[in-house]
Amino acid sequence: MDEMEEELKCPVCGSFYREPLILPCSHNLCQACARNILVQTPEAESPQSRRASGVSDYDYLDLDKMSLYSEADSGYGSYGGFASAPTTPCQKSPNGVRVFPPAAPPPPHLPPAGLAPVPRNACLTCPQCHRSLILDERGLRGFPKNRVLEGVIDRYQQSKAAALRCQLCEKAPKEATVMCEQCDVFYCEPCRLRCHPPRGPLAKHRLVPPAQGRVSRRLSPRKISTCTDHELENHSMYCVQCKMPVCYQCLEEGKHSSHEVKALGAMWKLHKSQLSQALNGLSDRAKEAKEFLVQLRNMVQQIQVPYQPARETNPQQENSVEFEACLVAQCDALIDALNRRKAQLLSRVNKEHEHKLKVVRDQISHCTVKLRQTTGLMEYCLEVIKENDPSGFLQISDALIRRVHLTEDQWGKGTLTPRMTTDFDLNLDSAPLLQSIHQLDFVQMKVSLIHRAQRSGTTASSPVPAPPILQLEECCTHNNSATLSWKQPPLSTVQVEGYILELDDGNGGQFREVYVGKETMCTVDGLHFNSTYSARVKAFNKTGVSQYSKTLVLQTSEGCNFETQSAPYSQLVAWFSFDPGSAHSDILFSNDNLTVTCNSYDDRVVLGKTGFSKGLHYWELSIDRYDNHPDPAFGVARVDVLKDVMLGKDDKAWAMYVDNNRSWFMHNNSHTNRDAIPYRRCSMALSDARHLTSSFPNRTEGGITKGATVGVLLDLTRRTLTFSINEDQQGPVAFENMEGLFFPAVSLNRNVQVTLHTGLPVPEFYTSRASMQ
Repeated sequence: MDEMEEELKCPVCGSFYREPLILPCSHNLCQACARNILVQTPEAESPQSRRASGVSDYDYLDLDKMSLYSEADSGYGSYGGFASAPTTPCQKSPNGVRVFPPAAPPPPHLPPAGLAPVPRNACLTCPQCHRSLILDERGLRGFPKNRVLEGVIDRYQQSKAAALRCQLCEKAPKEATVMCEQCDVFYCEPCRLRCHPPRGPLAKHRLVPPAQGRVSRRLSPRKISTCTDHELENHSMYCVQCKMPVCYQCLEEGKHSSHEVKALGAMWKLHKSQLSQALNGLSDRAKEAKEFLVQLRNMVQQIQVPYQPARETNPQQENSVEFEACLVAQCDALIDALNRRKAQLLSRVNKEHEHKLKVVRDQISHCTVKLRQTTGLMEYCLEVIKENDPSGFLQISDALIRRVHLTEDQWGKGTLTPRMTTDFDLNLDSAPLLQSIHQLDFVQMKVSLIHRAQRSGTTASSPVPAPPILQLEECCTHNNSATLSWKQPPLSTVQVEGYILELDDGNGGQFREVYVGKETMCTVDGLHFNSTYSARVKAFNKTGVSQYSKTLVLQTSEGCNFETQSAPYSQLVAWFSFDPGSAHSDILFSNDNLTVTCNSYDDRVVLGKTGFSKGLHYWELSIDRYDNHPDPAFGVARVDVLKDVMLGKDDKAWAMYVDNNRSWFMHNNSHTNRDAIPYRRCSMALSDARHLTSSFPNRTEGGITKGATVGVLLDLTRRTLTFSINEDQQGPVAFENMEGLFFPAVSLNRNVQVTLHTGLPVPEFYTSRASMQ
């Protein structure tokens, strides 16, 4: 039950809930914590006047932002105090929510603090979903109390409490072994035999374990849930339309008279059944997740198997150290021309090893956290099902059922599939050694039978495949991407296990592998604009590798050149849209994939379809909708950036996140400045750049609203990334030393909708700056 503990703690104070209230968003708060985070709205903007004037309940947040305690992070903040009370500095709870310090004790002639009236026009923001709620004249009394949660907390605390002692021992009471429900007394074994013998009238008494007796003693006087509108009336029916228990007076007064109502007991049993059925599916997912974690941990052990020279049996157990040893043995036998290449190949093996370990360990960490949360939710739901309070159960059952279904859905979509294999698919192709010394590279697929045959001196029976044929009618380019298609000769009967596609560097340089696999079509992204590439493909099977196909020459798009007298450079312009294939599943697309929003309160990432590695590129994003002051982020990212966190949280993205007042630059979960010190990381095809960040946040005043325009300018000639808001540069140059392949990227939640605009010229602030340099 330890995983359930976080379900039982208040998000504000971090302690177990005390007198928990159920908010309209289905989250819970302690009654005292809810009072601490109340914020008073202006006097002239009561809920009634807002509804009459059509003003949103969220608009009060736009008033007097200077009274907020500004923070450089994106945490939750509250006003410094009510308008009718002196301003009091706010504090931070253990969970990072800002609350007011405890108020001074009231004078004797005033009522206790717990009964003090809520200031007029007060509101509060849920610290979990950040939904703002305007309180009516009843104040916090308008929120129902979560009796079921109180009962679960009682049982949980009782199970963790110390052992009970005998009530009849005169000196040094011993640990109690039983409790008599009729006598209501805890006995140790000697006292039970002496004072409560199992004969006579006492033989009919029921003895239970101490823990069970304590729980029954604590649970017996629990209050019955009453109606929030009529505090003296018990709940008697369930309103199907409002999804809440109601009393008979609610039905008579007309508030629910036209609604469909059902018997409280029947709906209680129905919702318990639905929650139990939902838990069955989630339980299966949790079981699969535990097995999946065992699989991932075994993969880590396989990857880390130490080198054993005597082992020559199972090629599946080969690891990076064995590849190193084999690589060193081959390189030592080559002539001096190979020595310059050897260090690069060794580095490739080490990076493959580190990459595999990092991917698997990250997946283990992510899956462990999600499994702990799932187990906690399951245990909490099981405890809720044990409750015998129908109205209290029905107050939270809908939200729990939704959470269980949502959690079960999150375990799908490939979550329980390893992102990495334990094999190191790196074989050194040394056949054309003297003729192809400058093209020496790893073959990215194991053909172990070929090497066994070469080591044993035997010859495979099947012939080498014939050279593939490039299908010119299906090969094409779009922007800076190239699509190639090929097939085997029509009369060829030789079995083919895979293909190897190679491209040169666009300047007539050496070829390099860009694809190895069984498919006969491949799209290569991130090529240079206005460049000429040569492509060729070869086939392989267990016997060997075929000759190359004929070389195909491809020309990438020239884009649109914008040249000005003040700018000593030209801009290559590409038209592109957002990419549904690589986006998070919560992203919603419209307008031919140019407009995006999200159906989740959490930040989700979407990339553009076109990647850039050369030239000057500029695009804009217009803010179509901006509610509740979220923090959308704009920038560029690698293709393997994390899709379920804010842009800039990992080392694969460079971004500016912005609210309605200010903006920050962020990379690798750190606020950066333009003096960030880069270091380079070599990869198979392109050089990468990382940035060591300063410890001082680079915050810039000025934010966004609905209708604003955010511009992103990626200058890979100068290797810089710059941002603008409404055509004015936002802060200094955000990032420098940008190298590699970058895709346009955005992260947002359901409170934001943006539209992408491409094919735009460079803004004036950048051209004027270039002319001054």
